[in-house]
Amino acid sequence: MTIKRFFLTVSVLLAGLSAYAQDLRIDDLGNRNVIVRVNDLSKKYLLLPVQEDVPESGVFVTVNGVAEPVRNVRLAVDRVDYMVPLSLEPYKDCTVALDIHIGDGHRRTDVIKDICWEKMHLSDEFSLENIEKYRPVFHHTPQYGWMNDPNGMFYKDGVYHLYYQFNPYGSMWGNMHWGHSSSTDLVHWEHHPVAIAPDQWGTIFSGSAVVDKNNTSGFGENAVVAMYTSCSLTQKQSIAYSLDGGMTYTKYAGNPVVQAPQECRDPKVFWNEEAGCWNCVLVSPLEYEAWFYTSPDLKNWTKQGEFGGHGNTSAIWECPDLFKLTDPVSGDSKWVLLININPGGPAGGSATQYFVGDFDGKNFVCDTAPEVVNWLDYGKDHYATVTWSHAPEGRTMAIAWMSNWQYANQLPTRQFRSANSLARDLTLAKTSDGTYRVCVLPSPEMEVLRTGKPLVTSFSAGKNGRSVALPSELCEIDVKFTAKKGSKLTFRLSNDQGEYVDLVYDGKSYVFDRAKSGATDFSQDFAVPTTAPASESVEQNVRMIMDVSSIEMFDGKGWWAMTNLVYPSVPYNKLEVISENGTSRVKSLKIYSLTLN
Repeated sequence: MTIKRFFLTVSVLLAGLSAYAQDLRIDDLGNRNVIVRVNDLSKKYLLLPVQEDVPESGVFVTVNGVAEPVRNVRLAVDRVDYMVPLSLEPYKDCTVALDIHIGDGHRRTDVIKDICWEKMHLSDEFSLENIEKYRPVFHHTPQYGWMNDPNGMFYKDGVYHLYYQFNPYGSMWGNMHWGHSSSTDLVHWEHHPVAIAPDQWGTIFSGSAVVDKNNTSGFGENAVVAMYTSCSLTQKQSIAYSLDGGMTYTKYAGNPVVQAPQECRDPKVFWNEEAGCWNCVLVSPLEYEAWFYTSPDLKNWTKQGEFGGHGNTSAIWECPDLFKLTDPVSGDSKWVLLININPGGPAGGSATQYFVGDFDGKNFVCDTAPEVVNWLDYGKDHYATVTWSHAPEGRTMAIAWMSNWQYANQLPTRQFRSANSLARDLTLAKTSDGTYRVCVLPSPEMEVLRTGKPLVTSFSAGKNGRSVALPSELCEIDVKFTAKKGSKLTFRLSNDQGEYVDLVYDGKSYVFDRAKSGATDFSQDFAVPTTAPASESVEQNVRMIMDVSSIEMFDGKGWWAMTNLVYPSVPYNKLEVISENGTSRVKSLKIYSLTLN
């Protein structure tokens, strides 16, 4: 042993690694390069310590001398925010080493002294017990790590499958995989292993999945075929197929299946019965365009048309969707194109816009003028909205990522970051000026959460206000009211710490203000008010659905929706109704306590 190796070994032991000396061998090669050799593969996990405010390090796992795609991990320097697991179960009877490239800007030059190497260890356990006060109860969240866009959603054999952009190596964006959960009722979720992991074509960005019931692809009858963006130096589209109902996937040997000279991503695939082929819509994010493709077999794709120059083109276009809706009153059918944009939302940051028009399988023609912008949700925290393929009963059902890119990486949780919105049913309605709009209401499946008898009351409210105690921090508020012209009606949710949120109706719009809602200091963009245009009805109806850290608000007929996160230090426990410039009549107030049984 050289003198240098002797002192290195001593320093490792002094750092507290003696317990793992037989399990891990840690070699500092200098020049910000460390090799960790895993000598004991009988354990399930190698637990990696993470510190969120340090640069990412590249972790190259070499198996029998062959390197896998890099994992980027914010390895701890002088404190540990949390641990993340590297599963060792796939590597039994292999030789495994981690070639770690310490990130630029790392504060230490003698990296072997960092706390990372003291705390890194092998284990048979990785606790998934919730330790977060702000984790929602009935909204879908990952068990740990980062989540953003919902992906690949399909319904089959009574089960809703939800995939999502997932980072298993930290609670900030990176290392995109497709995580996987499923549900039979849209409120109880079962978590499954990662469905699709990075490969030689890149990390796994957003996309969609369909059931190929007629085996057009040749992968097998009723194969589930996922199409997603492979992202490395360029973005291209790949496919994978599942023969076990979406639990495991095999990547197509002929990937990528769509390549373009310009950046494009987030394929949404569906079978177009009228055209007799598969359609795919992609977005060119920097050109503010949607591209339309056709295919007979999900493998060979032909570009047919483009749509752009409409709506909000101030920011990148992402996560498109295209589907047909029928107006239940007139019987008219129209196509709806969803385009998610970031930034540029009505209150800044991320949002979902939509266009109503006609689609012939190759081109989309919008009904409205180019400058018209329609928002699917007016809140700060509703993005990447996409629909389920093959939804039951001919319904069009959507779900969104409940966050905003302005502050998503800084939200006040560590074990996990981000939740999905409640599932929502989308319908078509004709407005007074003859145009069509998309109406949004929570899917009726969520009503299973209601427990016991609701609190039911009615009253008149003036400037001194009327107060009602909330039965739980998890509740649904359904209020019908009329307000005199010129009056301003405020619905205030508050707690005993003086924190509150206000929903204010002024006759023309609803404004939601969370400036005093609780924790807001993690971003200057968080406390910005959000505004939704009110319906023209004299009697207004508002539904508010409250989970631990979110409030989703809907017009009673679905004419507007507004979704916002909140982080109160203790739950809101009181609803106060205040009417300024005249008395308002609350004709019906129902408050349901919600429970996830």
